[in-house]
Amino acid sequence: MGLDVSDELLSTFVPIAVYWVYSGVYVLLSSLDNYRLHPRGDEDKKNIVSKYTVVKGVLVQQAMQIAISLILFTVIEGGKAETHPQPPLHVIIMQFMVAMFVLDTWQYFMHRYMHMNKFLYKHIHSNHHRLIVPYAYGALYNHPLEGLLLDTVGGVLSFLISGMTPRTSIFFFSFATIKSINDHCGLWLPGNPLNLLFDNNSAYHDVHHQLYGNKYNFSQPFFVVWDRVLGTYMPYTLEERKEGGLEARPIKD
Repeated sequence: MGLDVSDELLSTFVPIAVYWVYSGVYVLLSSLDNYRLHPRGDEDKKNIVSKYTVVKGVLVQQAMQIAISLILFTVIEGGKAETHPQPPLHVIIMQFMVAMFVLDTWQYFMHRYMHMNKFLYKHIHSNHHRLIVPYAYGALYNHPLEGLLLDTVGGVLSFLISGMTPRTSIFFFSFATIKSINDHCGLWLPGNPLNLLFDNNSAYHDVHHQLYGNKYNFSQPFFVVWDRVLGTYMPYTLEERKEGGLEARPIKD
């Protein structure tokens, strides 16, 4: 007898599995010093939170996501796992684009507000910025309240507004997870399609994690539209460091 797992459960747990597997790939690739955006020792030298604490924080956030996801699907389905027919491919593509826009919009304005509000930054968002040198599995390291407001609520809104099915959401949230990890990986790998297709990439977000970029480059996880429209875009150039590797440096007017 085969194991029948609902799309709702897959949508809940597959992105979490993707998070740790894809992060693990970047951990293995972190030995490629020529493609690092920071020297190897800077993770331990500049970051003010231990990797053990980061892992615990991510697991807490993922536990919250699991609980809210299961509650949401229970409310929507009335406690019954139903089969939802998949719409045509062009509709699925449109739903993806709508979900990406909704998630980008929600996260830009929430993220920016958490920087502008001194109380929220000090007590909530500064947790994430303890990682001055980002790395892959720290992508979801946040204060639990920020994880709830920024990621979980943003994900729920993108799912509901786009009208995607639970099966489509498996792929959307897995892709969003991959994109967020890529933006925090601390590497600029040649030929990486995510860096080539999206202006919002590992170098772009690395600028935001530095002191000089703290009030810029708020957009995440997909596009940079809101930064450009609202004047918070900080251009940068990738330059080679003398000791090897790359560095994203701001372009000054």
